[in-house]
Amino acid sequence: MAGFGTAPSQDTVMAAQIQRKMVLEQRLKGGASWFYWICGLSLINTVIVLSGSNWHFLAGLGITDIISYVAQKGGSAGTVVGIIGNALALGIFVLLGVFAHKRQTWAFIVGMTIYGLDALIFLFGPDILSIGFHAFALFQIFKGMQAGNALTELEKQMPQTIVATP
Repeated sequence: MAGFGTAPSQDTVMAAQIQRKMVLEQRLKGGASWFYWICGLSLINTVIVLSGSNWHFLAGLGITDIISYVAQKGGSAGTVVGIIGNALALGIFVLLGVFAHKRQTWAFIVGMTIYGLDALIFLFGPDILSIGFHAFALFQIFKGMQAGNALTELEKQMPQTIVATP
């Protein structure tokens, strides 16, 4: 029976580290997945705008809205240019999501910077809810980056046999 003030056993410490690792991995994935959500909702927004509708999802990119509205006014040539421009913007967010899931801190930083700058687009319109949603998404992405950094530190402390999980 362990006495008062007795240090936890090595198995208890390892179990706590494994549990912490699993929590951090989930937070990392959750933060990194925001890049995919932003991309997907922006794609839907693009289709909605190009089809002539005037509503959109709050989490989408402002730049894709601008490209889509300009493309809509440019006829068939404008539509082609708009599709290409939006595909490039969305492709960037897909790549950021891929690298963020691989725990690449630079992907989180670049993505947060781009998405933060994108939020400024909404300052020029009456869409204050999109600014708020951008802020919320940025916070979630930041939490994912923090989890990735904490995970790296935790893995330095853990025995190598535990670090590699299937």
